[in-house]
Amino acid sequence: MAKENSETPRFICGLHATLHVISGKWKPLIVFFLNKGPTRYGELKRSVRGVSDKMLIQQLKELESDGIVRRTDHGEIPLRVDYSLTPFGTSLVRAMEPLCGWGETYEEDIAAAMDRRKTSR
Repeated sequence: MAKENSETPRFICGLHATLHVISGKWKPLIVFFLNKGPTRYGELKRSVRGVSDKMLIQQLKELESDGIVRRTDHGEIPLRVDYSLTPFGTSLVRAMEPLCGWGETYEEDIAAAMDRRKTSR
């Protein structure tokens, strides 16, 4: 495996850096739902329909490691933990808002393209 030159930029551009943080099927949805405020794990799992426990836990850990999500353990029994966005995570939401608007505007076109893709297989 080739070792990168120390002068080689880590990211090609800002989009590349952003995609590094939100890459993965579930991360953008996790961030979207956490924008509503502190959320317990079970509520987040219900909101992000279709995600497995293993994948949700992994994605939350990665987002926490990247400084996007804060995990708060209230030190109670039974265990009570909630997740919220950090200021860095909130800035990411602001960057994602135009993308959400684009998806809402073109939702029918996107659904039609997905249907065409299914039928062409």
